[in-house]
Amino acid sequence: QVQLVESGGGSVQPGESLTLSCVASGFVLEDYDIGWFRQTPGGERQTVACINMKDGITSYLDSVKGRFTITRDNAKRTIHLQMDTLKPEDTAVYYCARGSCGGLYTIWGQGTQVTVSS
Repeated sequence: QVQLVESGGGSVQPGESLTLSCVASGFVLEDYDIGWFRQTPGGERQTVACINMKDGITSYLDSVKGRFTITRDNAKRTIHLQMDTLKPEDTAVYYCARGSCGGLYTIWGQGTQVTVSS
């Protein structure tokens, strides 16, 4: 079964860090890109970061560059999103998805809530 499962969300204060994880199953990882997205109630969905699972090439949303890092561990079939220096505007539900960086994503996880508040 093709599946993505996120974990690692939570509530933190501004300036703190969180690491999200996305465990993939049921497909050949190297054939796809994996993206991290976020969405707030009433807001647009944003592509936060994306990684090619074969060569590791990454891309980031401008507002998270230098603060967020996407990495892959193909042996563990896991994609991490390290989020440092978190800001209140990073508050959202974060999703991972399988697809193509800058293109279409067809398989989505269930999402994990990240709340940044003092």
